[in-house]
Amino acid sequence: MIKFININKAFTGQVLFEDMSLSVNQGEKLGLVGRNGHGKSTLFQMILGNTEADSGTISIPKGYKIGHLEQHLKFTKSTVLDECSLGLPAGEEYETWQVERVLSGLGFSEEDMQRSPHDFSGGYQIRMNLAKLLVSNPDMLLLDEPTNYLDIVAIRWLEEFLNEWSGEFMLITHDRSFMDSVVTHTAAIHRRKARKVEGDTEKLYAQINQEEEIYEKTRLNEEKKRRQEEVFIARFKAKASFASRTQSRVKKLEKQGEMKALESIEDLELYFNSAKFEASQMMTIENLSFSYGENEPRLIEELSFAIGKRDRVCIIGKNGKGKSTLLKLLAGELRPVDGNVSRHPSLQQGYFGQTNKIALNDNKTVTEEIKSADRLCTDAKARVIAGGLMFSGDNALKKIKVLSGGEKSRVLLGKILVMPAHILFLDEPTNHLDMQSCDSLIEAIDNFDGSVVMVTHNEMHIRSVATKLIVFDNGSVTVYSGTYDEFLADVGWSDEDYR
Repeated sequence: MIKFININKAFTGQVLFEDMSLSVNQGEKLGLVGRNGHGKSTLFQMILGNTEADSGTISIPKGYKIGHLEQHLKFTKSTVLDECSLGLPAGEEYETWQVERVLSGLGFSEEDMQRSPHDFSGGYQIRMNLAKLLVSNPDMLLLDEPTNYLDIVAIRWLEEFLNEWSGEFMLITHDRSFMDSVVTHTAAIHRRKARKVEGDTEKLYAQINQEEEIYEKTRLNEEKKRRQEEVFIARFKAKASFASRTQSRVKKLEKQGEMKALESIEDLELYFNSAKFEASQMMTIENLSFSYGENEPRLIEELSFAIGKRDRVCIIGKNGKGKSTLLKLLAGELRPVDGNVSRHPSLQQGYFGQTNKIALNDNKTVTEEIKSADRLCTDAKARVIAGGLMFSGDNALKKIKVLSGGEKSRVLLGKILVMPAHILFLDEPTNHLDMQSCDSLIEAIDNFDGSVVMVTHNEMHIRSVATKLIVFDNGSVTVYSGTYDEFLADVGWSDEDYR
């Protein structure tokens, strides 16, 4: 229902699209992948009319209604239900049961629906915008990272909703398992073109890799033949008896042209600097309890566990239940109300928190910000780390204020990489990273010789990382020693069946 035909687009010298063509047909649910900064969100802005192509055509049927998940938060109504009811189509303004159904799926209780939108955290306010979009009944949904700030329960609900969705949608997400579970087709913005297949990300990347491997083999073979022709021409061009043959070969080479080598595409390479740790136990947590005030309910009550050498602990559960709070307690950012967090005296840590971006200095460059994490960090070391985080060349000299959310996340990771660490505390570190960057991060965690404690809602990452779980569920927090699949089989979620 939407067609891009020979689209060209560049920003300040960077070419995003070069004669790019792509179509989304009736009934298709399209996942859009590609590296950060390669034009995925720009494609959405073109559909919405907020950005124009330099040349080419975008065809959208007349009367075709497109709904876009807004990241901007602006509320005008006094209750959540009234605010989200603004999304209902004309003629259905009083069909608020539809709004209640969607809000319930996104984790709002009946009491929550009567509260002010301003009472909620940013994550829940994003959910309100999502609810407003879903009840508007558009022909097509444009979803740019809809799982950011959603917990496992809400992600599973959204997955079910999109599988039942009868219209079209285009989806950008770093969550590969979520995308693969809801799309019918996948397209990549790759080398300034769009490549589309029927199927999931694995099929798409397998096809791209196969085609590029064939291209490179063909190019090398053609290059070999070309060199042979050039040797013949150079050897016999001066001989009259070979004049016609050499001239014929010259014209053939000119007509044939030369296959260009494919440009190298930078991959994010992460290597956490694990410091040597001799003891078997890094931390011991005994009867830990915490609340944000004397009259506030306790988010954590008498929690006890230990973190040993090379443990992989994932903290999981619904939003707003205390996962980030627990991570802050372990990292020493908060003090417990009761109980003890005992750390080995020589323990060195790296901490990636949800609010760390606020601490970034907008006027510093990427390398300056990385250097600020450790006074012993040299310019050369900061540039090497920046390069590994895909800030090569002059990109390492960019000011923080001009970076995208994904780029800022990479700077934060760079600051953790500067200093040796025994343990890493990571709070949803993959938010705003693209799929390839997520894969690199999970691989780096796997290779890290220390311990990792991570908050995440990505079930693929939980399965890849966790050897121990701290589970916020059913109003309590418990420890499960085992993998995520073992937890699902042995215990499972009380909120809904995840088996």
